[in-house]
Amino acid sequence: MKKLLTTAMMASTLALSAAAAQAGEIAVIVKTTNSNFWQNVNKGASAAIEGQSAHTMTFNGPASESAVADQVNLVENAINRGVSGIVLAPSDPEALIPAVKKAFESEIPVVIIDSSLADNGKEYYQSFLSTDNCAAGQLVADKMISEVGTEGKVAVMSYVAGVGSELGRVGCFVKRIEDQSKIEIVGPYYSQSQMATALNQTTDVLAANPDLVGIFGANEPTAIGMGRALAQAGKAGKVTAIGFDGNTDLQDFVRDGTLAATAVQGSFQMGEIGVQTILKLLNGEQVPNFIDTGVVLATKDNIDHPSVQNVLY
Repeated sequence: MKKLLTTAMMASTLALSAAAAQAGEIAVIVKTTNSNFWQNVNKGASAAIEGQSAHTMTFNGPASESAVADQVNLVENAINRGVSGIVLAPSDPEALIPAVKKAFESEIPVVIIDSSLADNGKEYYQSFLSTDNCAAGQLVADKMISEVGTEGKVAVMSYVAGVGSELGRVGCFVKRIEDQSKIEIVGPYYSQSQMATALNQTTDVLAANPDLVGIFGANEPTAIGMGRALAQAGKAGKVTAIGFDGNTDLQDFVRDGTLAATAVQGSFQMGEIGVQTILKLLNGEQVPNFIDTGVVLATKDNIDHPSVQNVLY
């Protein structure tokens, strides 16, 4: 109820703010610009703003997902230049709260995408768009069990500890494995979303665990590094590997059998619906508290199907 009231109050305030609703910039700020996943978010945001005469869209993010302070500065700079709205993929659930609160106090609507803020920041934004990362983690776990059975060792190669998407995606993967099998979890290991780090970590894990039956790479750069390490170690197709996200590198790994599957989020939809949601708020419309942007499990058997091709990038 508190969230509904907050959203209604924000919508009413915005409706009264003619200048904000008439024209201005919508700032899309993601975790990093150095990723095909986030560039696909940019494509979606660009599609949503196309044909809009009253608003423009800017796209920005730090050099890496671990550069949290840089992302905070980007949000604060957007507020200081008086943007009309912000679409934000927070790199840290706590560190971005003061900046989002500042936006709220400045009557700038904020839509969060991909990763949530901590509970104490939820009253300061109007909608959250994301893959249901817990459901996605469970989907990957079910696929892993169907491939390797209910015993053996499975390694988890994760990205940034404590990020909202990671907590759901990896946490629910691990819990599902533990609840549904006797599989031993190795890790998780955190690459800081750096492909080279993930490659080195995976190489070490494979060497230390020659009996590994499965491995999960939980985001794009991590899964790419994992796949390359498997290929270099001569274990591609011998250890069941599942990735997350759907750029061309991961698609190639699925096609050549390095990956048994990769879970693909609706990244285009995050950008497109995120900007559309800001536009609705600026028009004084009510918006849902949560919008699920979906996930698809791409395998060699279905990767050319239109429903899968639509989310690949």
